[in-house]
Amino acid sequence: MQTLIQDQDIPWTDIEPGIQRKIMAHNDLMMLVKVSFKKDAIGSLHHHPHTQASFVSKGKFEVNIAGLKKILQAGDVYFVPSQEIHGVICLEDGELIDVFNPSREDFL
Repeated sequence: MQTLIQDQDIPWTDIEPGIQRKIMAHNDLMMLVKVSFKKDAIGSLHHHPHTQASFVSKGKFEVNIAGLKKILQAGDVYFVPSQEIHGVICLEDGELIDVFNPSREDFL
């Protein structure tokens, strides 16, 4: 497990049109992922057993959690309980920093 990680050492992976991610760090209990979105890209509604906290580091997003929608921008945070349906629409080029507990093995 790496403990000191430099952004430049981790390549982007394309995951959907207009969306890329970098798995920055992880162990069995936690994962930190950087996700880059182009304007109008959609993080489709989905759910998973992991608890998720997301920090909007850049841009503006319409966030939908269990049907509750709100516009969030740089500096804002959203929290997704386990199994809750959620997704985002990117309103201007942006970036999310996602933290998952436990780690998302499906990303590895």
